[in-house]
Amino acid sequence: MKRVIIALLTLFAAAGINLPAQSKFGADSAECIKYLSYYQEYYKQKSYSDALVNWRKAYEVCPPTASQNMLIHGTTLLRQVIAKNMRNVVYKEALLDSLLVLSDLRVEYYPKYAVAALNAKGQDIYNYAKNDTRKVFDGMEAIIAANKEETKVSFFQYDMKAALDLFQDGALDSEQIINLYTRNVELIDAAPARTDAEKTQKDEVKKNVETLFATSKVASCDELIRLFTPRFDADPENVELATLIAKMLGQTEGCIDNVLFKNALTVMHKNNPTHNSAYLLYKLNVSQGNNAEAFAYLEEAIAYPESDDEQDADYLYELATAYFKNGQLAKAFAACRKVTELDHDQDKTGKAYMLMGQIWGAVSCGGNEVEARAHFWVACDYLNKAVAADASLADEARRLSGNYSIYFPNTGDAFMYGLVKGQSYSVSCAGMSAVTTVRTKD
Repeated sequence: MKRVIIALLTLFAAAGINLPAQSKFGADSAECIKYLSYYQEYYKQKSYSDALVNWRKAYEVCPPTASQNMLIHGTTLLRQVIAKNMRNVVYKEALLDSLLVLSDLRVEYYPKYAVAALNAKGQDIYNYAKNDTRKVFDGMEAIIAANKEETKVSFFQYDMKAALDLFQDGALDSEQIINLYTRNVELIDAAPARTDAEKTQKDEVKKNVETLFATSKVASCDELIRLFTPRFDADPENVELATLIAKMLGQTEGCIDNVLFKNALTVMHKNNPTHNSAYLLYKLNVSQGNNAEAFAYLEEAIAYPESDDEQDADYLYELATAYFKNGQLAKAFAACRKVTELDHDQDKTGKAYMLMGQIWGAVSCGGNEVEARAHFWVACDYLNKAVAADASLADEARRLSGNYSIYFPNTGDAFMYGLVKGQSYSVSCAGMSAVTTVRTKD
């Protein structure tokens, strides 16, 4: 190989071609070319130990302009050395510093590949210095500042975790954390996802960043309101900002019953309505006593096709309970009936029947002695259905049945109206109807 390089240089001279004093291979271009060739041959053969010896010499005599591959291959070689010396802290740190310099040189001399070089650098920082919180944080911050939405998406999670650790140590304050979280979420949203796998990773990282922030309890509700109210007031139609505020306040305990949350959530829902945002608006309006508006939002949540049957069953049971408490018995009963139709897992059917029994028990019906009491028969029918669907409800069903059965007519009263125990009987009351069985209390 050495003879080949010398022959090439001799050929250049014979042809009258003078190598420039300072070519891309540097002042001693012959030595540079020689060692580049040497290490590359070993590298191709995966003889990395021999490659490393010659690479070091090439790196010593060649300028960075000689070959970007020299820098890229060098990172591979140094990573192997670091992996073998993880317990030698001092040596490992020196090797890591050299490794990171290679990425910096790629950024400086090959700017077209700066994004890739910085992302490689960030991964090296995390892989080999993950226990050095300050090093990870400073490294991620520098890379995010340069690469923005092109930053490797996992770095946003590393950055958030390191920032929260520094917050716990008193090195960062809550406003810095909130601003960092806001920026990271915005950049994750803007990050390209070219494949389904990248989309999945992007969604997972965003969820992890949100969870880290939410569980950290960095800022109190009052502080979040103080920080975000002027931002929202300055740009009240900014959907991204409204969505961020709604999520942050919604994840903070006891922080939804305020004007900022309601306004932000309303803007978010107006521009990007989902069953989740409709449900949150229901909860918010219920807490403020705006029942009509609350019920409308929950009905809207149920209507969205994005929510599946089980989710709708949950919503319907909650709506039925709210209607019942508000005295809207026919609507409550209708909602419960839909629960039993949609509850394929059968984990809410028993509760729905129980509530249907209570609804019939609470209704007020007119008519004669039997007509005015027949709804209690229906109530007990549904309580029996509740127990059949969910045995854990037996004690409560037995208690309610006992309360209702004292209102059954006696045998004599039933006979006076041509009724006997066990006879089929139709009940229609308060917009509801049912077929039940005559029962007496004696």
